[in-house]
Amino acid sequence: MSAEMVGSRTAERDLSEINSRHSHVSPGEIAIGVIIGRTSEFFDFFVYAIASVLVFPKLVFPYVDPLTGTLYSFAIFAVAFIARPLGSLLFMTIDRAYGRGVKLTIALFLLGGSTAAVAFLPSYQQMGATAALLLTLFRFGQGLALGGAWDGLPSLLALNAPQNRRGWYAMIPQLGAPLGLIVASLLFAFFVYVLPAEDFLAWGWRYPFFVAFAINVVALFARLRIVVTPEYARLYENRDLEPAPVMQTVREEGRTIIIGAFAPLASFAMFHMVTVFPLSWVFLYTQNAPDRFLVIEAIAAGFGVVAIIASGLIADRVGRRTLLALSAAAIAAYSGFAPQLLNGGELGELAFMVLGFILLGLAFGQSSGAVSSSFSPANRYTGSALTSDLAWLVGAGFAPLVALLLASNFGLLAAGAYLLSGAVCTLLALWINKELAQTMR
Repeated sequence: MSAEMVGSRTAERDLSEINSRHSHVSPGEIAIGVIIGRTSEFFDFFVYAIASVLVFPKLVFPYVDPLTGTLYSFAIFAVAFIARPLGSLLFMTIDRAYGRGVKLTIALFLLGGSTAAVAFLPSYQQMGATAALLLTLFRFGQGLALGGAWDGLPSLLALNAPQNRRGWYAMIPQLGAPLGLIVASLLFAFFVYVLPAEDFLAWGWRYPFFVAFAINVVALFARLRIVVTPEYARLYENRDLEPAPVMQTVREEGRTIIIGAFAPLASFAMFHMVTVFPLSWVFLYTQNAPDRFLVIEAIAAGFGVVAIIASGLIADRVGRRTLLALSAAAIAAYSGFAPQLLNGGELGELAFMVLGFILLGLAFGQSSGAVSSSFSPANRYTGSALTSDLAWLVGAGFAPLVALLLASNFGLLAAGAYLLSGAVCTLLALWINKELAQTMR
């Protein structure tokens, strides 16, 4: 057994002893572990996404124009979403063979290591096309790790949620997205503001990637704290959180996986329309300073946090399916006019971001809790992981690339049409899957 696995076993044993002295872990502690874990994952996500706009086109693709370089960066950005299902397959095997703690330790060190490795990325002037190959390799490692980082804690929250509070508990994991964006945006804004452009491109941009590794270490222990609890072990032994064979899950739950992946497409398309895409558009097509827009993103993400919390309260009153349908319809309306606000100056950009994050929070806040209760207990853990992988691949993986490609060739209305397509897919998925709709009420 490797030193990494031995270390993980030691950490699990120590945490188990702590848990035995402090009774059971409350749902509130589970929620904190989930938020810390998701914030670390999304911080890694946004650090890479922001660098894809501000850094990689100049560092790795200086031989093409800025738009083409950004499109190349977004193509590499999508590699992680392709690798993510492969990571789920690989780490499910590790999970069954060595346990959840070993799996999480390897996955989070791979995630942090791949992210930190980007900090040492050479430039095109130093290594030519090898720089792009290395960036692709590191991004692939991030995707594998994200597939392995699935810990079942959202399912654990759902299983511990009272019948009338499922919407509230479903929104908790989603808080990690805006929190991760706030930290990543402000960190990059600081370095962009205080450093000359030459210093930022030479070394300043690398520091957020080092921070990502440290955050992942903290997240590892927060999640192991929950994974070794008696409640988690009991649910694992009862097969509620046990990884089932992937092919078995696909055969028995294939319809639920597909519908569950398409149900949140409105929120996933919106996710990139108010995070990665607007930063690229403002940076490429306006004279506004990137640090100013990064601060706007952080402020708007704060509204997103409030909206996600509100989604839990609303969903418990009207039902998750109803909220997802209403928010998808609102996103469809937003897609018809809001993208043009990006060309409306500072006030237009602020309105675009704040309104977008409010709608995103209402929709995204319930996208994770819409599926887990629809799976049979034996397939819940694996089915939820596969659904999440497929949803991110279909709804988010190529969104920045497609949106920027459409907008740069046909105008911002085309990007709005892309967002509209996600809203339509959500409404169709909710209409088709009547059985899933009933479980979401």
